[in-house]
Amino acid sequence: MLLNRRTMLTSIASTGIGTALFQRSVVGAMVAANEVNIESIQQAEWITGIELTDEERSEILSSVSRTSDAMEKLRQVELSYNTPMAVQFAPTVSTIQEAKLDRTTRTRQSVVIELPETEEEIAFLPVHQLAWLIRAQKISSVELTKIYLRRLKKYGGMLRCVVTLTEELALRQAAKADSEISKGWYRGPLHGIPWGAKDLIAVEGYPTTWGLPQFQDRELDGTATVAARLEEAGAVLVAKLSLGAIAMGDKWFGGMTRSPWNPRIGSSGSSAGSASSVVAGLVGFALGSETLGSIISPSVRCGASALRPTFGRVSRDRCMPLCWSLDKIGPIARSMEDCALIFNAIHGRDGRDSTAGSYPFQWPSKQSLKKLKVGYAKRRNTADDDRKDLQILKAMGCELVELSLPRSLPFSAMFSIIDVEASTVFDSMIRENDMDGFNRWEQNFRAAQYISAVDYVRVQRARSLLISQLNEAISGVDFIINMNDLVQTNFTGHPSVVMPIDYRERNSIRTPTPVIVSGHLNDDERLLAFADAFQANVSAHQEHPELDNWLESFNSEQLDTPKDSEIE
Repeated sequence: MLLNRRTMLTSIASTGIGTALFQRSVVGAMVAANEVNIESIQQAEWITGIELTDEERSEILSSVSRTSDAMEKLRQVELSYNTPMAVQFAPTVSTIQEAKLDRTTRTRQSVVIELPETEEEIAFLPVHQLAWLIRAQKISSVELTKIYLRRLKKYGGMLRCVVTLTEELALRQAAKADSEISKGWYRGPLHGIPWGAKDLIAVEGYPTTWGLPQFQDRELDGTATVAARLEEAGAVLVAKLSLGAIAMGDKWFGGMTRSPWNPRIGSSGSSAGSASSVVAGLVGFALGSETLGSIISPSVRCGASALRPTFGRVSRDRCMPLCWSLDKIGPIARSMEDCALIFNAIHGRDGRDSTAGSYPFQWPSKQSLKKLKVGYAKRRNTADDDRKDLQILKAMGCELVELSLPRSLPFSAMFSIIDVEASTVFDSMIRENDMDGFNRWEQNFRAAQYISAVDYVRVQRARSLLISQLNEAISGVDFIINMNDLVQTNFTGHPSVVMPIDYRERNSIRTPTPVIVSGHLNDDERLLAFADAFQANVSAHQEHPELDNWLESFNSEQLDTPKDSEIE
């Protein structure tokens, strides 16, 4: 009996002889003939030290045949990208009862400002100030939308942050907003505010490319819940924004998305265009997504304020699935209060993403921020008294608690969760060898085919252990700050915020210095309230890059970009 390599590996996992080492050994034995028989199984036994009986070898071959027929039938079943796993990740059994959502919200305090004199000054205002200007009819939504459309057209090519302008839709939504506001129907702080969507968020009538050349013209059916909820809040969609191909890095079929502070380097990713366009003043705010750093990393690089919510707080409906048990959608903006206003509009159950739940959220928050304890780790080369983040915390009256986070588990093994789940999403393209523009995913996806089901379940069990360890480590504090916890909190589902605190300058080029704060599961409201209070002590988020000098270099084709600038 001669059977192919893929079928053999599938069957081995089903019979329990599914270690990665054994599988790779079988693959090695099959390379020349591209088939499996009794002899190739025996060779794999010799390599791995596993000894089987003749009866066990025959059982494997028999199982391979049955599995081959079953899997071939399964491959004929059409599974759309919107079809999730039946098993869902839950970071905690929450003690908070699901709430009936009240999205009524307002800015933290009444803001009375004069309309700035220049379009550039207007474009860089935070959402909560733009909201006051629009409600007071100091500027119309159509006027504001046209400002952002002009900036998108002027700077978007240089930054490579725009995939598709949604100009017709934007002007229609803006005109509707103006009409409603003039009649006294004010939907809230996002009413009339132009925004941009990471181009893995489906919007009916426009392409959703996922950064892949194969999907440049592909339109998906329906609009993602988050985009629909923002439309219900009165927000105006002006652009679909770039992402690294299949949510990796900042390289997509249009090139490398650039940092607005230094367009010679990438903006990082994968929410590359979202962070870049917000900081460049091309949109009022944006939505990004994160699996393992894709909101936090580009916001660090570009100097944006952003929230990666607790896993399960925001629906991923009709958003590209990369890893069902890790994907999160969150806001990227110019202030933490903006992030709270956006989160208020998009969070909660929708009946489409079964991981999304509805939990209480109120803004402005009434939760107490007194007598807070904040965990931190000492730095080798910087004394505590020289750290600006700790100085601000002390001035706020916070108690600093030195602590360490769990690092004993092999995180490198946990990365396989992403590869395995993502490779099932793109399995048909992998099998058809249609992987043009996949960045480094091609190698990851091929390797994931040889990770056994047993090992995948084992690493998910270890993930449960990590959740317990992290909860225990931070049980005595309210938040942790700058603790290099990106990996831990992504795998455990804990929320994090990021904001710029300062800038470093070298050769007249400014680089944002970030603060990252993480909180407890489903404590997003208090985390945002704390981040907002912290940000009131700094001004870095109010600064913005000067783009015209860079644009001159770009237009004269003198804007060189290093090839090694991408950061995962």
